[in-house]
Amino acid sequence: MTVEPGTGAWVVLPTYNEIENLPAIAPAILAALPGSSLLVVDDSSPDGTGELADRMASADPRIHVLHRPAKQGLGRAYIDGFRHALDAGAQIVLQMDADWSHDPAYLPGMVAALAGGPGQPNPAGADLVIGSRYVRGGGVRNWGILRRLVSRGGSVFARTVLRLSAHDLTGGFKAWRRAALAALPWSSLHSGGYVFQIETTFRASRAGARVVELPIVFVDRRLGASKMSRRIIFEALAVVLRLRWGELRGRPGRD
Repeated sequence: MTVEPGTGAWVVLPTYNEIENLPAIAPAILAALPGSSLLVVDDSSPDGTGELADRMASADPRIHVLHRPAKQGLGRAYIDGFRHALDAGAQIVLQMDADWSHDPAYLPGMVAALAGGPGQPNPAGADLVIGSRYVRGGGVRNWGILRRLVSRGGSVFARTVLRLSAHDLTGGFKAWRRAALAALPWSSLHSGGYVFQIETTFRASRAGARVVELPIVFVDRRLGASKMSRRIIFEALAVVLRLRWGELRGRPGRD
């Protein structure tokens, strides 16, 4: 799928203390996906990321900034960003990290997979494309063994419990078709990091979305500090069990 001006492709980029990464990642995204818009969703970063984003937006009309009053969880940042993009007319919404873990060079391939056609994972197209570390051709660089076990183990656990076909359920590099994204139950989604990624794929899959995975190589952040914590990990495990339990009871909501 060629992204031409006016086709409504938006990249949602949550930031918190990413002042070292934003000056390079933003133009790289726009260069990889000409004709797209970039939405920086900043959670009042104390390092001035939001103010820098404003200056970049003043210089480039393709860059937009959504300021949030405080850090409220990665999931809530994405939800606010998704809503903003959809309200602006986005037909394609992509999500990614600002720390270079997700290479912008993969963006065109993800958009093409949404469109489908010969040579694509699903010739009929997809509703959700996941940039996957855990399919053939994918991988991770610069992670220790513990981080690898946590991420891979979390995906295996969620895939098994929730009976999903996707292999990478904890990653946040995704491309959405408008209809599939708009159909998510925004008010009932959990806001954590890993759990938000798992739950959005779960909800989309249960709603009948066509989900495909494209291999990516995930590279640990170049600059800044990781925002991973044990709380995020345990929250994800607990929510996966609650989602399955709710489904078994015929109540696939937050409880």
